[in-house]
Amino acid sequence: MNRSAVWLASVMILASGCDTAPKSEQGRAALTSDAKGTVASFIATDPTLNELVNQSRGYAVFPDVGKAGFIAGGAYGRGEVYDRGMLVGYADLAQGTVGLQIGVQNYDELILFLTDEQMAKFRANQFAISANLSAVAITSGAAAAADHSKGVIVFVRSRGGLMAEASVGGQQFTFKPLGEVQGGANAGMNARQAAGQRNDQ
Repeated sequence: MNRSAVWLASVMILASGCDTAPKSEQGRAALTSDAKGTVASFIATDPTLNELVNQSRGYAVFPDVGKAGFIAGGAYGRGEVYDRGMLVGYADLAQGTVGLQIGVQNYDELILFLTDEQMAKFRANQFAISANLSAVAITSGAAAAADHSKGVIVFVRSRGGLMAEASVGGQQFTFKPLGEVQGGANAGMNARQAAGQRNDQ
C-alpha cells in the first residue's frame, strides 16, 4: 500500500468516528442554515451559477471543510445533499493527500451533479472525485466557463489560509438518507420516552 493510500485510510478511520449527520435537531438546523448560506453566497459571487444549480439534477454542499498538512495532509467535512431541490440526506467527505503542501486551509465546497447517473452514484455511496478532476474557484462567471463534460462540477471558496496543494482529487464520500437520520432520531426519542414512563411507574 503506497503512502497516499495509507494516509487516506487514516483519514477515513478518523472520519468514521464522526457521524455523517448531526445528532441533534439543533445541529441539523445549524448545518442546514450554513449550507443554504453557502449556496446563496456562491450565487451572490457568481449569479450565473443560479441557472446551473436549477438545471442540475442535484448537489452536495459542504459549508466548512477543514484541511491541514505538512508534506502529507487530509481533509474532512460534513454537508447536506439535495436532489431536485429537496433535501434528501447528509454526507461527509474525507480526503488524504501526499505531496508538497504547507499550511492550513478551510473552504466551502459545492458539488453539482449534472446527470441522473452521477446523482445516483452519490446516493448509492459509489461516488468519488477522480484525481484528474480539479475544483473551480468561485468567481464571477466561473459557472459559465466550467467544464460540463464529466457530468459533475466542483466549486470551492477558501475561508482563508495558505496551501500549495488545493486539488479535490481523491475525495471520498459517505451518504446517509434523510429517512435513516429521522428514523434514528425518532427511535432515540421513543426509547427515552419509554424509559421515562418506566421510571414513573
